[in-house]
Amino acid sequence: MHMMRDVYEEHLDEGAFLWAQWERALIAPNATLRDTEILEERLLEHLDALVVGGVPVAEFLLQPALESEEPTRLSAALWALLADPNGMKSAALEALLESFPGELHASVRRSLELSGWRALTGTVLQPWLAREEATFVALALDVLAFRREVPRPPLEWLSHPDGRVVAAALRGSWPLPPEVDALRLSRLLADSRLDVSDAALEAGLVSGTRVAWETCRSRVAGQPDAARLSMVMLALSGERRDLELLLACLGRKDARADALWALGFSGRREAAEACLEFMSERRAAPLAAEAFSAITGFEWASPYVLTREEEAPLPPLEEDLARDLEPGPEDALPLPSLPPVSAWWREARQRFSKGQRYLRGREFSPDVLLDELEHGPMRRRHVLALELAWRSQGACLVQTRAFTHRQRTALAQARAGRVRWRTSPWLQGQAG
Repeated sequence: MHMMRDVYEEHLDEGAFLWAQWERALIAPNATLRDTEILEERLLEHLDALVVGGVPVAEFLLQPALESEEPTRLSAALWALLADPNGMKSAALEALLESFPGELHASVRRSLELSGWRALTGTVLQPWLAREEATFVALALDVLAFRREVPRPPLEWLSHPDGRVVAAALRGSWPLPPEVDALRLSRLLADSRLDVSDAALEAGLVSGTRVAWETCRSRVAGQPDAARLSMVMLALSGERRDLELLLACLGRKDARADALWALGFSGRREAAEACLEFMSERRAAPLAAEAFSAITGFEWASPYVLTREEEAPLPPLEEDLARDLEPGPEDALPLPSLPPVSAWWREARQRFSKGQRYLRGREFSPDVLLDELEHGPMRRRHVLALELAWRSQGACLVQTRAFTHRQRTALAQARAGRVRWRTSPWLQGQAG
């Protein structure tokens, strides 16, 4: 039995490690859905082995692991317990949540979001909606939003005093029901709580409301250093004035990174040329290269990428204290070698028409968007899934942080469905 204990402990250790790797892959610029799927298969092998261990493994290993302060170890253990209908009762889950510090609630949420326990909604989440504690209501709404199972209408939660509840209700209301009129949406967009106003913006954009798009423009024009989501949506809008507004943001150092990120989604030749100009700037070069590739389909390989020996030195430490020492997704981006890239563009430029939108070098269309969601870099898929939701008027929803089999099912349904495709930024005749 001691040997078996060691085996199951290894499964949990590997499961926690691979869970962390899988979460990173979901936002990685150098991973695709297939890459993530392969990693996920290894993760699920270890998690399933813990489930097969049954009650003995739950008692000696998984239950004690719930006291871990390591987020992914906690998520892996709880997921395995939830996979066994007899492994975790609702009351025990509630007691667990009440005992956890707030920073570990995200680990619980991820286990619930990804759980395959069919009775989860009716047994746990819906009863939590009736509780007085905002923590339980917000968590239940967040998980139900992720699973697209939020009850309608959401009006009672949109008036809740706790911003977490309001934001979660908005995330689960794509598209917004008719009960949420333009006046109510305007108030939510102007809410001083950033999580509420951003959630209202996403819901309003997916719904095609004019007030949401106008809010994007006012945010970018007024405070571009805090308008990443708004910049992205303006890039998708296709309007000339929106592109010009984003190009102007490149002149501000505090907004440049977000502007480059957004311009990659615009698909415009003018945006590609603007990105090319910033490939000589050490800080901006990787982001500019990423956006350039997203528009043109340019493949980063020798001789277009600088080797580590050729990379410009980092600034002195005292000038770089604001940087996060933990590696992030942007650290995996290539550092371009500008002369050969410029030479390539001089030849390729004629293939890109002014005023046309391109995605990875192809003229934009619904099929191209779905292809990119299936084969493109994971890091950019979250925005493209939001665009898919907007253009399909909420009919096609791909949860890009779900397990890959669920994502593939959603993509297959989007390809097979007969969907009215929205082309304008807002619904014609929409009030607001």
